Amino acid sequence: MAEDETKLTRTKRAWAAAGKFLTGRHDADARLPPGQHLVTDWPVLDLGIEPSIDIARYRLDVTGFVETRLSLDWAALMALPQSDARSDIHCVTTWSRYDNDWRGIRTTDLLERAGLMEIAGHVLLHGADGYVTNLPLADFCAPDAMLATHWQGAPLTREHGGPLRAVIPHLYFWKSAKWLTRIEVIGTDQAGFWERNGYHMRGDPWAEERYG
Repeated sequence: MAEDETKLTRTKRAWAAAGKFLTGRHDADARLPPGQHLVTDWPVLDLGIEPSIDIARYRLDVTGFVETRLSLDWAALMALPQSDARSDIHCVTTWSRYDNDWRGIRTTDLLERAGLMEIAGHVLLHGADGYVTNLPLADFCAPDAMLATHWQGAPLTREHGGPLRAVIPHLYFWKSAKWLTRIEVIGTDQAGFWERNGYHMRGDPWAEERYG
């Protein structure tokens, strides 16, 4: 997506400048991070584009500092080990949702197939809508991180990033890119879309890393 000045980016850049929602509390032992409130639905947030992806033509590319570049069609993805996990969602806009049941491919299982070069340190996640976000490799390879195809027992819907999205539950959910089409393994960290618009480079909810 072209990074045009939109109402959404103007608003969120203003939030970052003002430190909106920050409480100053830090409680790493709490289940609900500071400044968050619980919801039972799953709000839909995106850049205003919900791409329609044809599974018959879908490919996930793994590029950059890997030993073997991958370009996997849907059948190849489904042939990888499938895992189930339950985790919470914490959105930087202050809502959290407990006990989300996911099914998909653990990020470590995918990267094991690609192999990592010694220089690898971070990843950029690219979505079909043009969205990009960055992650330290350690966060992308966390035990509960996965590439999800299902939520609550059903295939991910288009509005929530189907057919494939990242789920990095220990970070704010803007790091869990929707409509995932490419995982780019890089060395030095690079800012993604929201990170260039005032948001934190990492995004730990318990440390209130909302803004940079």
